[in-house]
Amino acid sequence: MELQEIANENKNVHIILLDVTQTETFPNFASQVEEIVKDDGLNVLFNNAGCSPKSTRINFVNTEQLVDTYLVNTVAPILLTKALLPVLKKASEVNKDLPLGSSRSAIINMSSILGSISANDNGGLYPYRCSKAALNMATKSLSIDLQKDGILVTALHPGWVKTNLGGPGAPMEVESSVKGCMEVIRHLSEKHNGALYQWDGKKLEW
Repeated sequence: MELQEIANENKNVHIILLDVTQTETFPNFASQVEEIVKDDGLNVLFNNAGCSPKSTRINFVNTEQLVDTYLVNTVAPILLTKALLPVLKKASEVNKDLPLGSSRSAIINMSSILGSISANDNGGLYPYRCSKAALNMATKSLSIDLQKDGILVTALHPGWVKTNLGGPGAPMEVESSVKGCMEVIRHLSEKHNGALYQWDGKKLEW
């Protein structure tokens, strides 16, 4: 209800229901977005949905956990990006005098440092780690494929945040993470294309 209240108070906020596990609904979702943005196109796509099963060790991992996590964390962002490419390209064309960045057209894949291979010192978390590592690879490939269209693509680690996913023991408040991420996104440029950054602007290794 909190989101609906925001929409009621701000005419430029539009709510469209989407279940990212239902990938067959993405074309219809994209059509609804197109009706809203019209000739301006879509400047920024946040692929933000994420999930992680509770079990973390190899003895407890199973097929269902792996497949379900990949669907939400990896498959959905790729296919949703595909569905929204027309409106992203439209925004890039409308703002073609601007340099590569979020003011022109950008895709932000919300990733995690847990998807970094070089930063993995603790093991475990197979479904989540592997799905985020795959999302990082998708980010890199998209950044190469879409640069010619003037669309920036980057991955962003929001920190360990007190959310339903991060849990109550996380050290960072939602407000701090959001403020930091928005500042990073505001200053994105060509040098950030195809890389992984965290909420405070620090570049992370794959």
